[in-house]
Amino acid sequence: MRILCDVHTHTMYSRHAYSTMEENIREAASQGFELLGLTDHFSSMLCEEQTLKNFQFFLNLNVIPEVWHGVRVLHGCEVDIVDLEGNLFGHDIVVDTSINGDKLAHPRYLGDLVLSRCDYAVASIHGKDWARRATSAQVTRMYVNVLDNPHVLILGHLGRSFLDFDVDALVCECRDRGKLIEINEATYAEGHATEQQDRCRRIAERCAELGCMVSFGSDAHIATRIAHAGCVSRLLDEIHFPEELMACRDAATFLKVKEAAGVGIPH
Repeated sequence: MRILCDVHTHTMYSRHAYSTMEENIREAASQGFELLGLTDHFSSMLCEEQTLKNFQFFLNLNVIPEVWHGVRVLHGCEVDIVDLEGNLFGHDIVVDTSINGDKLAHPRYLGDLVLSRCDYAVASIHGKDWARRATSAQVTRMYVNVLDNPHVLILGHLGRSFLDFDVDALVCECRDRGKLIEINEATYAEGHATEQQDRCRRIAERCAELGCMVSFGSDAHIATRIAHAGCVSRLLDEIHFPEELMACRDAATFLKVKEAAGVGIPH
């Protein structure tokens, strides 16, 4: 399976990741990748105080070169899903003060401020105490509601959310909306449970059978894992996944899919 875009990666800004943007981009270039998505965590796991000042990293993304070391660079985020309604982190955090302490004439929600500056968002589940007793129908509806968010392009690492949902219903929703289901390298490369890996395989199989496009994310938290797609490539080859359904087969395809979905900042 040809994969030339890695659209779920982390830098030191994510706090439990260990490489800079440039280190990640250099690694992508060395692997012959055409496009790298920088998707640091937008999540309560970063800071105890959920203020704009603590998330100002996301406010200056336009200084990042569009092409760096020959790699097309997109700036996004991995945003947490925070409740069964499908709300995303920051949806209810009011920002009324700038990063230098001045009062804003028009307060905004933190989520709107950050997501509106991103090329796209990967929506994922990390903390999930709020979903422990959720039914499959509730979780399915939650993910469908997430897809309603105009900034979300990708549902991240579904296979290891530990939540039950209707795979076919969600795959069809993503297909019909032109949005993507991620096949996550770290689920395999970092030795997650066989049950989670089997679930990822089942999701990939249903995407192939139902005609839903997928994305590739290394979910790398260090540069040495950027653009390494060996496990995902083997999986997709084993199930004879159609190459035309891989949105990350080259930069042009990913950008076209993103544009068609109406997600992010026009370029």
